[in-house]
Amino acid sequence: MTTDLSDLSLPRVVARLRAAGCVFAEDEADLLLAAAGTPAELATMVVRRVAGEPLEQVLGWAEFCGLRVAVDPGVFVPRRRTELMAHEAIALLRGAVGPVPVVVDLCCGSGAVGAAVAAAVGRIELYATDIDPAAVRCARRNLAAAGAVVVEGDLDDPLPAALRGRVDVLVANVPYVPTGAIATLPPEARLHEPRVALDGGPDGLDVLRRVATLAPGWLAPGGHLLVETSERQASLAVEAFARSGLVPRVVRSDELGALVVVGTRPAS
Repeated sequence: MTTDLSDLSLPRVVARLRAAGCVFAEDEADLLLAAAGTPAELATMVVRRVAGEPLEQVLGWAEFCGLRVAVDPGVFVPRRRTELMAHEAIALLRGAVGPVPVVVDLCCGSGAVGAAVAAAVGRIELYATDIDPAAVRCARRNLAAAGAVVVEGDLDDPLPAALRGRVDVLVANVPYVPTGAIATLPPEARLHEPRVALDGGPDGLDVLRRVATLAPGWLAPGGHLLVETSERQASLAVEAFARSGLVPRVVRSDELGALVVVGTRPAS
């Protein structure tokens, strides 16, 4: 069937988005029209969105903690629920005294969490890693203003050894969807985001357990590990933190529908 793109007025864009199943078609249409520089560009963006590409990848940005974070095609889109992890990291760092705090963002994706922390806290020594090269390229753009070191590799593999025992806050937005549940995800995620950013293994906690095991070697005494997970997985995540010698606590936000496990390395 041929798609008529000769009239891309606001009502026509809304109609096309609504027909494609976009729940917030009016809001999305406003954003697309504001972002498009030319009618041809708008037509391309509408086609991409109607085909199921995430709105944030079509626009090239996502809003996160009040920031506009660049999101390239194929890069994991930062979720609003992950703002809870950023808020908790910010609160922990604002209460710190002493030298410039060291922050590490594992599984950084677009770098949204690190960017939010840097914007709120000010001067930090920031390192970010991701195994996906497209995410690393995107994160380098988003974290350039913070002077961050962004490196490609599996979890902590590419971190400089000199950071061991010096990290004040380590955040990790690990994949935590069980492998068997990947097929049930919305097509936007399943088809347009990297599987490595979604698939957490049989019970969704494979990467979380790895991070809980490696984190104490990087954390300073009294330092903190923050990981997002689901309500169903929370008790197992807490057990993994405790087995690694971290003192765990759970932070929830009903507003964001989010849960973060915070593990603190004992100060002594």
